[in-house]
Amino acid sequence: MDYAIELRFQKLKTKLEEQFEMSMDVQAILFLIGVDELGLGHKNFSKNEKQDLMHIAICKLLEPYGHYSFEGRDKDNWPHYKLEKELPHLTHLEQQHLLKEVMLDYFVKEGYLNENEEIL
Repeated sequence: MDYAIELRFQKLKTKLEEQFEMSMDVQAILFLIGVDELGLGHKNFSKNEKQDLMHIAICKLLEPYGHYSFEGRDKDNWPHYKLEKELPHLTHLEQQHLLKEVMLDYFVKEGYLNENEEIL
């Protein structure tokens, strides 16, 4: 495990908890990324929509690594992705570590976080 990634993620998590005034875990951050990618702003989402938002986030996070490609948006403006390459088998801990790493990349790339983990 890369402890530098874990430390950086904990800083991100703390900053997001301060900003949103709520406890954050990997799933909550995936939800936030999904809402951001959907681009419709805050609203009440159904349980299925919340799951779809987390799936959108995972696709977006893994797109730069060739696992998904963006196909377009449907009539309701929801983004759709195509699976391009399966992920290798990972343990739960490896999956969590990968998600934390790609989340950090996302927040830096999208301009929400600088390299020093400061939310912009």
